[in-house]
Amino acid sequence: TPDQLFTPCHVDSFSFTTTVELEPLAEVIGQDRAVESVDFGISIRRQGYNVFAFGPPGSGKRTTIELFLSRAARERPEPDDWCYVYNFEVPQQPRALRLPTGWGVRLTADMEKLVSDLRESLPKAFDSEPVRTRFSRLVEGFAAGKKEPIAAVEALAKEKGLALVQGDDGMMVAPLDEEGEVMTPEVFHALSEEQKAELRANMASTEQALENTQRSLRGIDLEIGEAVEGLRRTVAEEELAARFQPVRNAYRSLPDVLRYLDAVQADVLEHLRFFLTDRERTTESAEGKSKDEDQNSTAGGGTARPKRVKPSRQLRRYRVNVLVDGSKQAGAPVIVESFPTLPNMVGRIEQEQHLGSLRTDFTLIKPGALHSANGGFLVVEMEELAEHPWSWDALKRALKTGVIHIEPPAEPGNTMTTIRLDPEPIPLTSKVLLIGDSGLYFHLVRHDPDFQELFKVGAEFGSEMERFPDGCAQYARFIRTVSEREDLLHFDRAAVSRVVEEGSRLVEDSRMLSTDFLAITNLLRESDFWARKADRDIVSHEDVQQALRAAERRADLARERMYDEYRRGTFFVDTQGEAVGQVNALTVVGRGDFSFGMPIRVTARVRQGSGALIDIEREVELGGPLHSKGVLILSGFLGTRFLPDEPPSMDASLTFEQSYGPVDGDSASSTELYALISGLTGLPVRQDLAVTGALSQFGEVEPIGGVNEKIEGFFDICMQEEGGLTGSQGVLIPAINVVNLMLRQDVITAVSEGKFHIYPITHVDEGLALLLGREVGERDRDGLFPPDSINRLAEDRLRRFADNRRDDDGRRGGTRRVRPRRKVPPSPDVQEDGDGDEG
Repeated sequence: TPDQLFTPCHVDSFSFTTTVELEPLAEVIGQDRAVESVDFGISIRRQGYNVFAFGPPGSGKRTTIELFLSRAARERPEPDDWCYVYNFEVPQQPRALRLPTGWGVRLTADMEKLVSDLRESLPKAFDSEPVRTRFSRLVEGFAAGKKEPIAAVEALAKEKGLALVQGDDGMMVAPLDEEGEVMTPEVFHALSEEQKAELRANMASTEQALENTQRSLRGIDLEIGEAVEGLRRTVAEEELAARFQPVRNAYRSLPDVLRYLDAVQADVLEHLRFFLTDRERTTESAEGKSKDEDQNSTAGGGTARPKRVKPSRQLRRYRVNVLVDGSKQAGAPVIVESFPTLPNMVGRIEQEQHLGSLRTDFTLIKPGALHSANGGFLVVEMEELAEHPWSWDALKRALKTGVIHIEPPAEPGNTMTTIRLDPEPIPLTSKVLLIGDSGLYFHLVRHDPDFQELFKVGAEFGSEMERFPDGCAQYARFIRTVSEREDLLHFDRAAVSRVVEEGSRLVEDSRMLSTDFLAITNLLRESDFWARKADRDIVSHEDVQQALRAAERRADLARERMYDEYRRGTFFVDTQGEAVGQVNALTVVGRGDFSFGMPIRVTARVRQGSGALIDIEREVELGGPLHSKGVLILSGFLGTRFLPDEPPSMDASLTFEQSYGPVDGDSASSTELYALISGLTGLPVRQDLAVTGALSQFGEVEPIGGVNEKIEGFFDICMQEEGGLTGSQGVLIPAINVVNLMLRQDVITAVSEGKFHIYPITHVDEGLALLLGREVGERDRDGLFPPDSINRLAEDRLRRFADNRRDDDGRRGGTRRVRPRRKVPPSPDVQEDGDGDEG
């Protein structure tokens, strides 16, 4: 009846005039179970209780998660800071420092100031007059001790007519002439052999004495070096202690930082050269300089300021690399990672090119999403994560081990050499929430052994919600919420009613509403557009209707082209008359988010054979498994209804005419049965009716999908015929699908005027009677169907097929055992059910 074709949302059911009078929603509607699951997963603080939110697109998964996370984040403290610092014991393994929120930046600034101060203060300390005096006195004290041994050797040489002279290779012994000058080679050669021999002997003994003296002086030089180095360290220690103490005081409550400062101070002491100029580093050589030489370094009577050197790269070791700065957060962090590559998830270590090689250090360590979300929440789309299997493995490792380990990606083909770092792992305390569809979730449950241990909370979002009693009111508040959030015009209650009706149409159920809030939100946006275009201040029923028409118009090019083919006769579908073995089936064609129905002719051919039921779609690999299942169910029904004790004696073929693509689903199995029965009995099928419905082995007509599109598709084709509707046309649908009807107004009007009909069918016998125009017939007590009934005609022909096969086998001398013909006895079940089926 017309009132069963559409369940309206009555305007009078709303007490408001426009949605401005309503309170916005505080949470997602229609997903109570999922909301409870997300709340539980976020609230429980146990390892492994991470959340996987799954369900159809647009069902509010992300909105729900963001809503709960925003609340939970405000209630939790800001995360601690994490820094990487130089490891002075193992430089390839940078140390991780944990600090209170905001202290990472503070430590960075303090260390920069400390290093800057040391670069100024250490040179000044070594260049100060008191320190230079201490060095000079130390050197002079040792120098006095070196003069006496040399003077003794000089006196010995003088006694022997020799002198000590300074050559390029050091001090050496040389003979003197009569004037006391160093003897020339000519004078030496003019001496007698006895004089030369004596002179050589004196030189040899003097050189030995000089060598012995120099050997003893080298020990004094070592003592001088040790004394200078000791004084140097003392000066440096005094300066470092003065500079480091204020920093230590600032971090006295953080033992890890104090240990780090101790390591820095010790390293600076060992590497003073990083802070000193060449002059300051060679202060200890002052023992070889005279006061006159020192005066060369002055100008205008003042002390010359040492030339400053550029900061050494080595000073980078004293920097602090702040990886996570919690001071930037207001509560716990909520990180949504939309591109979950391995570096984006667990961090990366950048590199610099230098002289043909790559080099890196701890200052080039960059954080990943797990670092940024530490102490808070990380949200990732599972579909994106599945495209990066290394990221998925790294995430599972982090959740299992409880630490974030930076894993450098493999770089095949890279010929440059580099030093690899292995930073100390950072403890992981964040909660991970994945978003995906149901297929991904259940695939991981079945095939990933770690998944359920790490994601114990599955939050399943449904595709529909109850329409009655509160669903319509919740939809109205949802419209109010979206209008406020996106600055849309408010909706009057007639417009709200139309949106509610479309919500039922989307979910194909008059009792339910769609939770595809993305689709509903798009409808609201487009309705707002048409209202503004019409210069309205409020969105009306007509604006919503116009938005629906415009969206359909944008998407229905393929439907229009298909319908043109029907009108031109390219597609063979009859909407009037009768035909044997031919039935109008109904299919749904999907084009992205737009789908439409279209009729297609199903034909059957029957002949004597051995029981082969050929599904042409399956034979050419166009039929899907569900379609093949429907054909096999059909075969089972036929085998039990007609001659159940006889061997099969009929061959038949079924096909969707003019079908050039894949066919799946079992919603045409009842249609195929009607075509087969028509072909078997020779009774013509009405072509002004179209059929949809799945079939059970007991002949029950089971529900199907896309019922609204299928009805409207056949209606549109009938309307294209010359003269329009004939008044006898209509569609057979499963009776259980009546609750799914939310048909267009033009179809409802045609039904109201008796021009179009929709027949709810519960059993195929009802469909057979309607399509073939004859009584179906039930078995009597003798097991026989009534004469001229559909079942009697079908069984009589099958019996003839069986008799012919027996005669053929007999003529060929076959040995097949033939059982005697007998009447089918009635059974208690048949009599009780009254449907003529045995099974």
